[in-house]
Amino acid sequence: MNNEIEKYNATQTEENQNICNRLMYEINSSLTKSTSKIWHGSPVWFIEGNPIVGYSKLKSCIQLLFWSGASFEEDLKPVGKHKAAEVRYIDEVEININNLTRWLRKSKDIQWDYKNIVKRQGVLVRLE
Repeated sequence: MNNEIEKYNATQTEENQNICNRLMYEINSSLTKSTSKIWHGSPVWFIEGNPIVGYSKLKSCIQLLFWSGASFEEDLKPVGKHKAAEVRYIDEVEININNLTRWLRKSKDIQWDYKNIVKRQGVLVRLE
C-alpha cells in the first residue's frame, strides 16, 4: 500500500473515500507489478514508468482514468486527444468489479507509451 494514496483517500468525503478505497484495493490487487504515487495531485499506477490507471476527485464525482483505455474496445468514455478513457463514479455501488477487473487486465496488455510522449513530440507509440 502507498501511504501517499491512503492520505489522499482520507481527505475525501466519506462517500468518495469509499469509492477511492475500493478502487485502490482493486487496482493494487490486479496490478501487482506496478508502482504507484501521487502524480499531478492524484493517485496513479505505473508499469515500468508508464502511467496505466489513476483516479481523481472532480467537482461532482471520482474519475477513474485509463491512459490507454480508448483502445480497450469497452464502454469507457474517451478523454482528450490521445488514447485515454474514463468512467465516473458518485457511489461505490456503481463500481462493477467484473468490468473493473477486465479493464485492469487490459491495461496491462494494451499500453501506449506515455512515458516518452514528450521525447516523441506528442506522438504515441503502442507498446508490445
